[in-house]
Amino acid sequence: MLLSIIILLLAACSGETVEKRPEAQAVVDEQLDAAPTLEEAVEVPLENLGPAPELENEVWLNTDAPLRLANLRGQVVLLDMWTFG
Repeated sequence: MLLSIIILLLAACSGETVEKRPEAQAVVDEQLDAAPTLEEAVEVPLENLGPAPELENEVWLNTDAPLRLANLRGQVVLLDMWTFG
């Protein structure tokens, strides 16, 4: 029984591949050529809402002084905002 299962699996795996079918490879190549580039695929037009509003928090954790946008200009900033619930 085990031998027959192995034979069936080998028979299923030995089907015709793309390398044996040049017309299938041509179709794949056409689809790849027609596909948008990464830059085109991720381009999302966003409305310009103007400058970000100033941070007006009174309480700040893990910082000596309140943060202001002007002090952060030109830096990469990750804001993790949450509230006590």
